Amino acid sequence: MTRDHPDLDHLLSRIALNDRRAFDALYARTSGTLFAVAVRIMKNRAEAEDVLQEVYIRIWQRASTFRPGQAKAMSWLIAIARNLSIDRQRAKRAPVAPIEMAEDIPDARQTPEEATATAQDRARIETCLEQLEDKRADAVRAAYVEGYSYQELADRYDTPLNTIRTWLRRSLLRLRDCLEHSQL
Repeated sequence: MTRDHPDLDHLLSRIALNDRRAFDALYARTSGTLFAVAVRIMKNRAEAEDVLQEVYIRIWQRASTFRPGQAKAMSWLIAIARNLSIDRQRAKRAPVAPIEMAEDIPDARQTPEEATATAQDRARIETCLEQLEDKRADAVRAAYVEGYSYQELADRYDTPLNTIRTWLRRSLLRLRDCLEHSQL
């Protein structure tokens, strides 16, 4: 769910004239949403941060191509983030090796010991999440697993933004405490 801001059109037109203050203002207003888009596609926060940097470079370079009558500013920005994220995902795909190389390809699956440790960690986390209120546990999963922004969570739960921040902060503290004291 995106809400467009009328002043984003104005900021983009100023960025087209190389206005750094407009660029800073645009970043402050849109970085959370664009980062969430990148995280959802990349499934990796560090890679999403790299993509986000490329997104803002592209915005700086191509702001003059934005046409307010043809698209909403936020839709245009999200399209840039989405396309760059998809391009990065495609570039990551490993080339296919000839069948003769198959014997040299290591097995990427977890060892039984690693699988057991992962399962135990997952069980500990789920046990600790179950100790949170349902809404708060869902908000933690949505923010830190699915990549939702704070604003998207506020809209989803029809709750003020600062309340969402407080929920997440307190929930993370409770999870940390639970994980430190739990043993399986």
